[in-house]
Amino acid sequence: MDISVIIVNYNVRRFLENAISSVMKSAEGLQAEIIVVDNASDDGSVEMVRTTFPTVQVIANSENLGFAKANNLGLKRAKGKHLLLLNPDTILQEDTIHEMIGFIAKHPDAGLAGCKILNPDGSFQLSCRRGFPTPWVSFTKVFGLSSLFPGSKLFGRYNLTYLNPDESYVVDAISGSFMMLTRRSYDLVGGLDESFFMYGEDLDYCYRIQKAGLRVYYVHTTQIIHFKGESTQRSNLDEIELFYDAMRVFVRKHFGHSYLLKAVLSVGISLRAAAAFLARAGRPLSVAMIDFLLVSLSMVLGEFLRYGALFRLPAYAYPVVWIVPSMLVVAALSVSGVYTSNRHSVSRSAGAVITSFVFLSALVFFAKDYGFSRIVVGIAGVISVVSVPGWRLLFRFAGKGRSSSRGSLFGRRTLIVGTGESALTVLRKLRARVGDGYEVVGFVSTYGTEVGEERAGLEVVGSVENVGKVISENRVTEVIFSTDGLSYKDILSVIARSRSRGVNFRLVPNSLEAIIGKASIDELDPIPLVEIEYNIHKSVNRIVKRSFDIFTSFLLLISLYPLKMLVGAISGKGKRDEMKKSWIERLPGVFSGRLSFVGLPYAESRHAGLTDHLVSLNGQASSLGPYGLTGIVQIQSEGRMEPEETEQLKLYYAKNQSLALDMEILLKAALGRKHQS
Repeated sequence: MDISVIIVNYNVRRFLENAISSVMKSAEGLQAEIIVVDNASDDGSVEMVRTTFPTVQVIANSENLGFAKANNLGLKRAKGKHLLLLNPDTILQEDTIHEMIGFIAKHPDAGLAGCKILNPDGSFQLSCRRGFPTPWVSFTKVFGLSSLFPGSKLFGRYNLTYLNPDESYVVDAISGSFMMLTRRSYDLVGGLDESFFMYGEDLDYCYRIQKAGLRVYYVHTTQIIHFKGESTQRSNLDEIELFYDAMRVFVRKHFGHSYLLKAVLSVGISLRAAAAFLARAGRPLSVAMIDFLLVSLSMVLGEFLRYGALFRLPAYAYPVVWIVPSMLVVAALSVSGVYTSNRHSVSRSAGAVITSFVFLSALVFFAKDYGFSRIVVGIAGVISVVSVPGWRLLFRFAGKGRSSSRGSLFGRRTLIVGTGESALTVLRKLRARVGDGYEVVGFVSTYGTEVGEERAGLEVVGSVENVGKVISENRVTEVIFSTDGLSYKDILSVIARSRSRGVNFRLVPNSLEAIIGKASIDELDPIPLVEIEYNIHKSVNRIVKRSFDIFTSFLLLISLYPLKMLVGAISGKGKRDEMKKSWIERLPGVFSGRLSFVGLPYAESRHAGLTDHLVSLNGQASSLGPYGLTGIVQIQSEGRMEPEETEQLKLYYAKNQSLALDMEILLKAALGRKHQS
């Protein structure tokens, strides 16, 4: 047996599937075995391995034994001349295993070797080569000197940042996510120290290897991707506490009773705990501060618009007028959950602001000393109702507010790398999941000859050779690799060459069931649920939608509509066929209730025989909503979707309809017209 690959898994089934596939490709031509040790996962990992990869050996533990102990179970079963300890959230190139075995063969003093490791964005993962945490090295890490002076040999020893990552050399330690050792090393040193539950066992093993007279090598000639930390994210384990506990064990074991190291580690733990607390508390506090300032500014603007100047109110009023309304609104937003689970909710923030100013108006009415501010409060209330939910809406448009249950339609301009049937399947599934915010702009081919051709109505906009240029020109934020028929070496090459462009790189396993990436895992095959009631049917949604249609269409009818009619009369166009009218000419239909600004494709109304009475407040033209001047179907490029994909879009809109979604669709429709013109 040439090599045994041991993978310890805990609740990362989607990543594990890709890791095993990449190992199988990388080990082609060798006698190899793969041993998966599962630490009591409850996500179906064991079942997936046994079904999808029947040749892979599985050790299914009944509890989470930790990384070191689980690896030792695999090592005891392994029969290979070479042993590879591999994390499940990694992807190997096709040449990785061959390259590493070849390197070890040329370096008989090698007891342990690791390769170059990339982050999912293509950047170099610093932890793939490290120095031992001596008192000085620990001090430079804890107090940030290693980050401030990465090129210094004096300060950069923690991650050896002063060394060239594109050279191979002897190092103190390598990452436990990829450690290849020889049978001789294992027989000499034994397995991992089970005193370490997670973290530190790799550092300890490297130390023991060198104590035994062997060397640890970093090899730059091949590379892998490591998503890092996926198992801890899917558990209730405290990653920071585990890391520093591991450092304590390492210090006790190898550096005796070093009081200096203990002090440095204690300071490190305190600093990291404080930083974690500030990070958790800082985000909602910063959001609350934005709201506070916006409401205060609205009160200032209210005074200016009321009196034509500032500081016209009595001096005693200013502390109350500028502070109390803001505090009241922030308190209402907090109670409504806008600073926790519904941070970017437009409807909740609007409701909280309206409630606050209604209450504030009542207070002003009874407070005689502040009777002068009634109109100011009214003006400020209107401004706040627009500005407080408005900045959240803009944030969502920018694709940042993804903590809500529904993503932005503007969130992810996406390229699909691949042009085969699996890539087309990925496209169809992405189109069916509108809420995830994927806007596919085209395909990238592995062959330059396919550039300019069309697949499912989308153009092949480039090849893997010029993918960086394609990303820049199309303002792409997501690149999805269809791994079926695409080599892992090509994938890593594209990622490495595009790492400075601020793009999220994600992969779809051969099963085509999910998209995996560092930020999240998006399931492509949703669980079918029976919808009891769609948003479009809810009375509140329908009233809000109709109110918006009446108010907005009225403003446009008294401004743009007369001008459009005058231009039409002068040009001699006169009355035109209903289906050829512009959106401005259809505004009376919106005002009267026959149409809505956002709804189903207007062209379908002719087939339904509903042109003259399309929609009313009490009855929809369709179970999926009214017909509209624009809509979620209309903003997609015509001819690019299959009928079932169009139906999926209609269903999505009916389920998720809200004023915020309507505003997104209107904005995207307007931007689309501007782009076309």
